[in-house]
Amino acid sequence: MSKCTPKWLAAQTVEEAMEQHDGLVHAFIQRQGGGDISYEEALQAGRIGLWHAIQGYDPARGTAFSTYAWVAIYRRIHRRAKELGQDTEVLLAEIAGSWVLPDPAGELEKKLIHDVLHELVGQLPKRLCQVIVGRFGLGAEPPCTLKDLGKELGLSGERVRQLEQDALAWLRHPAHSGRLRQLLGKNTAVDYRRALAQNAALRRARRKRR
Repeated sequence: MSKCTPKWLAAQTVEEAMEQHDGLVHAFIQRQGGGDISYEEALQAGRIGLWHAIQGYDPARGTAFSTYAWVAIYRRIHRRAKELGQDTEVLLAEIAGSWVLPDPAGELEKKLIHDVLHELVGQLPKRLCQVIVGRFGLGAEPPCTLKDLGKELGLSGERVRQLEQDALAWLRHPAHSGRLRQLLGKNTAVDYRRALAQNAALRRARRKRR
């Protein structure tokens, strides 16, 4: 990592800023969880996200540093969880933007959420369903990497990634995920607009690559 000190830190060094704001990483993991990765793995990834937040923060934009850093920490931990193989919590985050179940969530409520999630995934076309089940460990086997699942399906890792994105876009759409979103408390107009915007961004990125 670069040792350069962003201008907004003034007399403070990056190392001092990392130490000062390290509590944000711990707070994120304790509140949101790290998916299926260990606390230490999540902590390491979250600190990388914090470092990037310190480097990229611009006070002139009017966003509090803690808000900016929270997003960066989330993205880095989320990315690390995906690299190591995913789980149900990560899938819920991908669909509805929620890393945590409603609080308080009893065992019956958790079971209902998981049942609705499995039912939703089961509505996907066969190949897309296979990809989601394999990537997020919804079957009897643990989550697979893109490479390993590609070997199993006779596809390249990149093709599996594309199919995963297609499947997630379908699952994320409010027309399909409405019941799950209601259970997760992610069914407001803002949540719906965010999901549709995320899918639109995916389509634009794909067109640019062509």
